[in-house]
Amino acid sequence: MKIFQNTSSFFSKEATFVTIGTFDGVHFGHQKIIEKLVTEAKKEGKKSVLLTFFPHPRMVLQKDASLELLNTIEERSNLLEKTGLDYLIIHPFSKAFSRTTALEFVRDILVNQLNISKLIIGYDHHFGKNREGNITQLTEYSHLYDFNVEEISAQDIDDVSVSSTKIRRALHEGNLKTANNYLGYHFMLNGKVVNGKKIGGEIGYPTANINIKETYKLIPKMGVYVVQSFLKNNLVFGMMNIGNRPTVNGTHQTIEVHFFDFNEDLYGQNLTIELCYFLRDEKKFDSLELLIHQLKKDEHIARNYIKNNLKK
Repeated sequence: MKIFQNTSSFFSKEATFVTIGTFDGVHFGHQKIIEKLVTEAKKEGKKSVLLTFFPHPRMVLQKDASLELLNTIEERSNLLEKTGLDYLIIHPFSKAFSRTTALEFVRDILVNQLNISKLIIGYDHHFGKNREGNITQLTEYSHLYDFNVEEISAQDIDDVSVSSTKIRRALHEGNLKTANNYLGYHFMLNGKVVNGKKIGGEIGYPTANINIKETYKLIPKMGVYVVQSFLKNNLVFGMMNIGNRPTVNGTHQTIEVHFFDFNEDLYGQNLTIELCYFLRDEKKFDSLELLIHQLKKDEHIARNYIKNNLKK
């Protein structure tokens, strides 16, 4: 898959099959659309193109501080690379771009720049200035500019209509199993290992403190999770706490991972942490001794889960 950072840098002599959207989460429903796009393009000897946008339109038009995305743009790109797409275009979304009319978008971008032969879109797709463009206009423009349009119904994508909103809700509720089922992969967090207060090491559970720089990235419900990560090309398991560390009078939320059977220095490294199972809510203990006792119980449960569900 080749990545382009805007539509103007993309040029294809070959006709293309295109899909458009934010694709936050690249979840099961998105995967159905992309799979259809890639399959049909190959069958017709065409190139498959996914056009997405960053920043998210709400980040530009509404300055929405509450916006939470399932993926960073890097995560989204990495997930899309696994789908078999030929081209990914990440077009910068700006206020100026938001004023592009539906006609201009179709004529100037889809037709003149992407050389579109067929457009495959999800159910109820809107585009262009004030989201004025819809399936009716797309159909009209397709006759005018000689390309085909196919809308995938909600029922065809999934019987329960998988949506990023449902996945976000599940993650906030600690319902990780539902979220991961909808996603079709383990929800992930990416960040750099930074210095912490080293309390974990003092109580026998040294942790890697993960700093996530993207403020728009969704952080799941506070609590303890079973996780996995590739460290030095090896799959390593562990448990992670998201929370304010009330037992040690923490003042802000942290993300701390204790890896099982792994003792190497990770400071400064960027890690991808996959969340596999929600163990329990965060809790304040009356003493460090009680916290250590609970951590030992957590580790026992986590190792059993890993043995029975994650290790081949």
